[in-house]
Amino acid sequence: MTDNNATPSKSAPHNRATEGPLDDSEANPVRPYIDLGGIKILPREGLNLRLEVEEQTKRIVAVGLDYADSSLQVQPFAAPRSGGLWDETRVQLRDQVKAQGGRVEEREGPLGKELLAEVPAAASEGSELRLARFVGVDGPRWFLRGVIGGAAASDLEAAAKVEDLFRSIVVVRGGAPMPPRDLIPLKMPATPGSA
Repeated sequence: MTDNNATPSKSAPHNRATEGPLDDSEANPVRPYIDLGGIKILPREGLNLRLEVEEQTKRIVAVGLDYADSSLQVQPFAAPRSGGLWDETRVQLRDQVKAQGGRVEEREGPLGKELLAEVPAAASEGSELRLARFVGVDGPRWFLRGVIGGAAASDLEAAAKVEDLFRSIVVVRGGAPMPPRDLIPLKMPATPGSA
């Protein structure tokens, strides 16, 4: 390409529009999703949901899903219509992990390019490194980032279950204008405990 102002390409599985993660416009409206605002989660046996709240603002900044002896933290971001954010985000994550004294390698995974990282555990957990997989998918005007920990970071069977969970997420971008990289607002589910 000779265009110097090339927009970053979108990074997503070739079958994203049918296999997920889905855009709200692509999802089956009769499925019993848990509505968290910027994303919808399909309930399943053994799935525990946690909302991660920013202390100062009380704003929900991520959704934590515990499933198959693993954890999946997801965050939906606004993205430009034309390009994607995952290629640029991977570079930033790689730099952050290295700055923290961790190790990171980029590899091709079932969801496309991903980062496999060994990150220093919290001080309370001792000085060992924790394994984490960073995955990301660019959709229409949104970007969904996931961090996979626990068994699914290294065990193929658990990984397949958590990848399926990630792909079952529906992103609700909404029509309001938002700057790229802004977190799409998340909210408490309307009826806690009911699936």
